[in-house]
Amino acid sequence: MATRYRIHPDNPQMRLVDEVVEQLQRGAVMLYPTDTVYAIGCDIQSKSAQQQIRRIRNLPDDKPLTFVAANISQISDYAKISDSAYQVIRQLVPGPYTFLLPATKAVPNLVLNPRRKTTGIRVPDHFLCQTLIAELGNPVISMSAKLPDWEEPDTNEGLFDVFDSLVDIIIEVDAEYRSPFNDHLSTMIDFTDDVPQIAREGLGIELASQLI
Repeated sequence: MATRYRIHPDNPQMRLVDEVVEQLQRGAVMLYPTDTVYAIGCDIQSKSAQQQIRRIRNLPDDKPLTFVAANISQISDYAKISDSAYQVIRQLVPGPYTFLLPATKAVPNLVLNPRRKTTGIRVPDHFLCQTLIAELGNPVISMSAKLPDWEEPDTNEGLFDVFDSLVDIIIEVDAEYRSPFNDHLSTMIDFTDDVPQIAREGLGIELASQLI
């Protein structure tokens, strides 16, 4: 049974944030809110937690995991950003965008695409997410909270009940339920080739389309 924390999304109680961070540093997996949908996440440096997320989502080892960073500076620690990519990314962060980029050696092997050596990173426009990343000091894995062959709940509380036995931490906030499928997911932009491409349409697609 997961430990539940009710944390204010815009004015988070730092005592509770510190408790969550301490558990993440010990390898916990959490269900947490982002600016798109609820996500399953962990410290990017925890191999055991990444493996737990793969089991929950039934993901093979060669399926790359996306993660959230604090800002564009932290993105550059984990990915190679060309000048042209930087000009686009700086206009989109923070926001509902996932950027596919060539990975640096800082990205754990279990996270990146093993064939292309690429990784997916985003900077969420969500103060609680930003606070967690800042206090942890590392990026946080971010995989949308959905399961294979499941009957999707229609409320956040229903989602919490589904994941209660699967994760270690559930962070509750007052927010509308968002389905973890394309209409509420981030827009994904592929910067791994010379010409950027929209790899998935989602939230914020209008602005992304104007910039690419």
